[in-house]
Amino acid sequence: MANEAQQQHNKKLQIILKELPWYVEEYINHKRRKLSAASLLNYCHDYKIFFNWVLSEQLHNGVIKDVPLELLEKLTIQQVEGFLNALQFELNNKEVTVNRKLSALKSLFNYLQNIAETRDLQPYLKRNVMAKVEFNELKQSMETLANKMEGKILLGDEYEKFRRFIAYDYGELSKDNKKLLNFYLLNHERDTAIVSLILGSGLRLSEVVNLDLDDIDFNKFSARVIRKGNKEQYVFFSRIAMDDLKEYLKIRETRYQVDKNNKALFVAAPMGPKGKSRRLTARSIEKLIEKYAIAFGKPALSVHKLRHSFATRYHSEINDVPKLRRQLGHSSIQTTMIYTHIKNDDLKSAVDRMDIPKDDFYEQ
Repeated sequence: MANEAQQQHNKKLQIILKELPWYVEEYINHKRRKLSAASLLNYCHDYKIFFNWVLSEQLHNGVIKDVPLELLEKLTIQQVEGFLNALQFELNNKEVTVNRKLSALKSLFNYLQNIAETRDLQPYLKRNVMAKVEFNELKQSMETLANKMEGKILLGDEYEKFRRFIAYDYGELSKDNKKLLNFYLLNHERDTAIVSLILGSGLRLSEVVNLDLDDIDFNKFSARVIRKGNKEQYVFFSRIAMDDLKEYLKIRETRYQVDKNNKALFVAAPMGPKGKSRRLTARSIEKLIEKYAIAFGKPALSVHKLRHSFATRYHSEINDVPKLRRQLGHSSIQTTMIYTHIKNDDLKSAVDRMDIPKDDFYEQ
């Protein structure tokens, strides 16, 4: 299922680890059982930014790989604050991004102080400066974040309108552009299935990309996904999403000339000299959503906003935060709580009842 993506992330992880100090690699290996390769790769990118700052401040003369543990132990709070200020005011990172990078560093330093030990059973670090540094207080309340999100997601009958727009109406808009129309006609079943699946399940982009044919349970209306932290989970999706998936699967093999060994659920048309179809990439899905969103008149829509749209509708219908948390795969219930602040009073059916019968809809 996610083997291809995992292999790619692992390759990139091994490359970047060669540039980082030995104790970072040891920490990453310690975390391998708990975190996905993609998450560990993000950690390493954050560490590389930190160590590049160490060199730019001339705290170490040499290369990143040779930065000694002793330097970490002697860092002052003022120096760390200087790094965080550089992230925010020089690199223009948002406060939430600064907090994420600081969290990665706190986790590394905690390992070096409280978990790792020498042969003499001594901690790698006796002093942990990161434990003294506080996170940024995020100025935006959940209500503020929810209000900002509200204008950028689908609400009410926009769910089915957007799905129908991709399935049918975009073609009418594109009829005067032969190239655009032909590309749409080639891919509209696939694109409709992708959007329908996200709107009917709340799956993440990476989870959609990594789906294989064998991951779909057509009897239970569920998909097997690998969530953050390498956790396997079966996620339910709506009947309309299943209908659209089946329509796409009718044409998948012949239209995309799919090799029998290619088990990817969503594929792209054959390209290159070998002419083999391949798994649709995350960037390709982002671009197709962007294309339809602009034409639909909601340019702020993105894959993640579709996930937010599902979550908002689910909460409005079910009003069960723990269930929504599991459906979305959130590690913290606080992340899920934002959807309780979005006002969306005009929805009428739960996720299992999210389906307006197609014939009835078209007659309206």
